[in-house]
Amino acid sequence: MREKTTTLYLGPQHPGITGNMMVKLQVAGDTIAKATTEVGYLHRGFEKLMERRNWLQSFTIVCRICVPEPDPNEENFSRAVEEIEGRIIPERAKWLRVLTLELGRIASYLLWYGGQNGSAGLYTVGQWSVGDRNYILDLFEELTGGRVYHMYIWPGGVRRDMPEGFRDKVLSTMDYLEKRLDDYDKLMFDNAIFQKRAQGVGIINKEKAIEWGVVGPPLRACGIASDVRKDDPYEIYDQLDFEIGLEHGSDVWARALVRRKEIRESIKIVRQVMDKIPEGEFYNKIPNPMKWKIPAGEAYVKTESARGEFGYYVVSDGTDKPRRVHVKGPAYVHGVTLLEDMLVGANLADVSFIMNSLGTCPPEIER
Repeated sequence: MREKTTTLYLGPQHPGITGNMMVKLQVAGDTIAKATTEVGYLHRGFEKLMERRNWLQSFTIVCRICVPEPDPNEENFSRAVEEIEGRIIPERAKWLRVLTLELGRIASYLLWYGGQNGSAGLYTVGQWSVGDRNYILDLFEELTGGRVYHMYIWPGGVRRDMPEGFRDKVLSTMDYLEKRLDDYDKLMFDNAIFQKRAQGVGIINKEKAIEWGVVGPPLRACGIASDVRKDDPYEIYDQLDFEIGLEHGSDVWARALVRRKEIRESIKIVRQVMDKIPEGEFYNKIPNPMKWKIPAGEAYVKTESARGEFGYYVVSDGTDKPRRVHVKGPAYVHGVTLLEDMLVGANLADVSFIMNSLGTCPPEIER
């Protein structure tokens, strides 16, 4: 006799979902029999929109592809345009780009702390981490004028230099966050509830991880040392000292530990940037944006976002608009292929918990 199943919809308007997406679940009792990811409930179609806007107008679109961490999108698009055009950016601009990328990584992980623990009913962690994330957003507001969408990294360098006194504020914030991480350890990692919910849950098959295209913290939690910043250094990462966070459990617990390690490494990177950043120009001025044409050519560039390897393929046909822009991010694999496979056989209570551990941005899927 065939077991009866019930259809449940998780999302798109649900606090346990990672953004405006939905997972259609076939449930037998409280066990998942089938899961289907459905996206498109948020802004979408960025790649085609960019084909109808000039090069600088397109730069204002890319940050929407992942709201919690827009900076890798800006860096990828700008670096691809610069590579096609052959434009050299000032050395100081490279250091400022890395500063924003690492601040964005910390902010993204703090937001993840809240989502991951909220899925286990540990709401205090989220209240703390979102509040602490605001200190990073304060820095972004002072540096770029925006708290969430920064539109700071653009072709030719960055949009503005550090304001007076900014270095001291950055270092003070890093000191605060580093001490604060000890409190998170006590509240989260030493918490028996979180340990029981995370250990042995959402295991990724290590042998299949690379075949499936798993990247970022989920891959490093399988014991595989893969990080674009080390494997294919860009900007000035080859001049910085930092370690790749590794774990071997391949489960939610291991992915949490990897992110915990990486926050500390990002704090270390930010301090190095503040100590070593050279003086000089921060922007190689582009022509009139309404008349700016990029020579025909193509480029593929990639960064290491908080969710993993994040790439842009950009093609120019010599006009004032991109001929083609293709975004290759981790969210498609993590939020569709991997998630749908991992949820089968999982308990209903663990759906949001597993989903948050993978890290997805729905607009990056429906791009």
